[in-house]
Amino acid sequence: MERDKLIQYVEGAPRKFMFSCGERYRWDALPVGTRVLYPPPPLEAIADVPAAIDYALDHPLGCDPLDAQLTSGMKITIAVDDISLTLPPMVRPDLRQLIIENLLTRLAAKGIDDIHLIIATALHRRMKEPEIRERLGDRVMSQFRYVEQEHARTSGMRQALYCFDAEDQDGVSYLGATDRGEEVELSRRAVDSDLLIYVNLNLVAMDGGHKSVPVGLGTYRSLRHHHTVHSMRHSRSYMDPPKSYLYEVCTRQGAIVGEHCNIFTIETTLNSATFPKFLPFLNKREDEWTAADRVMFQCQRMFLDRSPLSFNRKVFHRIRAPYGLTGIHAGKTEPVHEKTIENVHAQQLVPVKGQADIVICGLPYIGPYNVNAIMNPLLVHCLGNGYAFNMYRGQPLVREGGVVIHLHPLEWAFTEEFHPSYIDFFDNVLSQTNDSEEIERKYEADFATNQQYIDRYRHGYAYHGVHPLYMWYWGCAALYWLKKIIFVKPESPAAAQRMGFDTAPSLAEAIEQAKSVVGPNPSITYFHFPPIFLCDVTT
Repeated sequence: MERDKLIQYVEGAPRKFMFSCGERYRWDALPVGTRVLYPPPPLEAIADVPAAIDYALDHPLGCDPLDAQLTSGMKITIAVDDISLTLPPMVRPDLRQLIIENLLTRLAAKGIDDIHLIIATALHRRMKEPEIRERLGDRVMSQFRYVEQEHARTSGMRQALYCFDAEDQDGVSYLGATDRGEEVELSRRAVDSDLLIYVNLNLVAMDGGHKSVPVGLGTYRSLRHHHTVHSMRHSRSYMDPPKSYLYEVCTRQGAIVGEHCNIFTIETTLNSATFPKFLPFLNKREDEWTAADRVMFQCQRMFLDRSPLSFNRKVFHRIRAPYGLTGIHAGKTEPVHEKTIENVHAQQLVPVKGQADIVICGLPYIGPYNVNAIMNPLLVHCLGNGYAFNMYRGQPLVREGGVVIHLHPLEWAFTEEFHPSYIDFFDNVLSQTNDSEEIERKYEADFATNQQYIDRYRHGYAYHGVHPLYMWYWGCAALYWLKKIIFVKPESPAAAQRMGFDTAPSLAEAIEQAKSVVGPNPSITYFHFPPIFLCDVTT
């Protein structure tokens, strides 16, 4: 589809649009003149995925073929992205499974049996065994015993599968600091390996490259230099690596890592086939819906509206996306990532001329940090004011001093098993202040070093104690840029107010509230998301 056809304007009578927001679908009217931005349709997928994997490993960028680098007796570490990718999870087999199975076959042929498979969780939660099995498959799970990192290290296991433990002090190595004083601390097993192979799924432009190893296998000592309020405020945007301060720091840290690790990077890109075939209307624009699509939508809407949010959440977390592979490259990190960004842009970029006074966005039920969990208020903020706000290249879709309107059934609810420190942060910090710089200065060190949270991160399934602060920082660029953020008909207006956001009982009322800020005749844009796409915004 031509990219200019992805931009339409509401003409004549107001048109109703579906907003994919949270556990329920909202169906509401947009004013005449609203600009609607649609995601590009899925690119054609590579038909022979095993052959594409073989070709990438045999024809890498910037180095010898993988087989030529392998010799008997080597110590190999394979690191792989965690549960935060992809969203929703892929239909089986996951690409990570296919790639790792290929790697294990090659390693076995070379007589290599000292292999550790590390889930690159950084400060994210550990994955549960069924979650890993879904992504890596039965063959991998039968060959590798799933243990905690400390056990694999102290027992001398030659083949082990575990989630990276950034708080296992004897399991990390300090590598030095950049010329800006940014410290680098990394998995000791990765540093001591003869070859570190990183398997990446690249869903957005901010992923991959030097964000993989230094972050995924890094500790708080490393991450605290780029997961900062300063980094977020000085990135234009997170999704545009050349203009991302976060990625700039990761690149400097990556240079330090490269002095100590022999890295073979494997990066993949996917098309935008996000929705399964039993939800056909989600793959189309509303004006393309058939009568059958409309009937199906109305039936599912009625069912969801009459079901409790907890039930709807379970239903939606079972969705699996039929993503197709659009590219795979292997070799040295930087040339590989250049190809990755080209592929991401080929799928996701939509040219957009001019900013809007008001942007409307329906937020989905899932983000990187609530797989199999509630989308708690902090994660709604992170998704809407962090990720969605930053889905641009050039300049933000909404002008400085503008308004963003989110549609999401925002709840005051948390999954305590995964997000215990989030509850403390939301109850005891945001009740005092929502100023990002004050929070960073007064509270970050305490959350990062809280032993109770460290223990639950290491031996349970909790995100690191500092993680909720990072989620708050993630949206701070939007907080400084925008004059007002409004949530439409949230389940918990109090949750929105706790974070400093306004609420409205309807979209029409939200737009009227926004007019008090931006003027009586605003330009309005509806960011029709998901699937994921990137607005290339020019003046």
